Amino acid sequence: MTKSANGASVIVIGAGVTGLSAAWWLARSGVDVLVLDKGVVGWEASSRNGGGASHYQSPLFDEEQRMWPLMDELLGYPTEYQRERVIIAVSERQLHHYHYIAGMCGDMGYQVDKIDAQQAREMVPLAGDNCLGGIHLRFGGHANPQRTVQAYAWATQDLGGRILQHCPALRIETSGGRATGVVTPQGTFSCDALVVAAGPQIAGLMAPLGVDVPLAAARAEMIVTEPAPLMRWGGVDGNGLYGRQTLRGNLAYGGGPHEWIDTDPAGPAARPSTPLARNLARRVAELLPGAAHLNVIRSWSGIIENTPDGRPIIDRLTQPENVTIATMSGVGFGLSPASGHAIRDLVIDGQVSFAEIDKLALSRFASLPADWRSQRGWDPLAEAA
Repeated sequence: MTKSANGASVIVIGAGVTGLSAAWWLARSGVDVLVLDKGVVGWEASSRNGGGASHYQSPLFDEEQRMWPLMDELLGYPTEYQRERVIIAVSERQLHHYHYIAGMCGDMGYQVDKIDAQQAREMVPLAGDNCLGGIHLRFGGHANPQRTVQAYAWATQDLGGRILQHCPALRIETSGGRATGVVTPQGTFSCDALVVAAGPQIAGLMAPLGVDVPLAAARAEMIVTEPAPLMRWGGVDGNGLYGRQTLRGNLAYGGGPHEWIDTDPAGPAARPSTPLARNLARRVAELLPGAAHLNVIRSWSGIIENTPDGRPIIDRLTQPENVTIATMSGVGFGLSPASGHAIRDLVIDGQVSFAEIDKLALSRFASLPADWRSQRGWDPLAEAA
């Protein structure tokens, strides 16, 4: 692969956590890599999410679990990764579902302990009398999304990779069935291979090349509270919420329902907070009554992209044959050490060395009807009315 001041061996479009992890893995392999982003690194959901790293339903799960405990040392910067996670129930239905998860993970060879109400309250001091019990994942864990995004970016640059912020990809140039460059306001950058990890903008970038990537954008929101006394296990889920306690003590939580929206290459037209923030605050208070008195000190409203079946797409295309696409459908942060490895393998070797990821191929949507969003009720409110 060539190296050029006006391009790179591999260009990665998108400086979210998936694109940055891919760039880091490629740079680790000695590849000249250039990352382009319309804004700054991690500006969307990559730096503002629950920080969870426990995606047991993904074919990338084993690699996710192998890599996370190693990331601080490998990156050379802190991610604040903490192992293990607790999920507590405030209804019988939730408890039944969490016990189902425990059985499924146990069948996969991962240790999960069922805990009763007293044990749950001892493990999660902010829980209340409404806690019915839950499960203790002896694997997984959580990390600080902002720290982790910074770590990927700095580690990539330490290895010689380059990151251009405020440099949106306007168009992908092709010749002879291959991507040859990316057109930006700062000029055209040439490449030998291309990774498109641009979140909701992936569909718009690929459509002119005759590649249909079915994605629906949704508004996601999170809230952050004042600090609470630190708990031993800062990763506590339940009541339809995902989140964590920061090392400073703040509680950072999100969790649907999401509003379906339209977006364009520049991103969403606006990023308003909505009444969902009140819903999130109520559910956090139900999950952790000991924190009900805390003030919400900030919130975030951004967008995530969703595939029709909720699973990621990670695939090296046959046309253009040197393009790899990656959209993580809302689970990009926790899987990032593994997804970056998979993308690296696809770009360099043409196949993934450590997992079978055929179920993540774009071809699974070949027969998807054109009105799939409407069939699922995923239309923006203005259009659905």
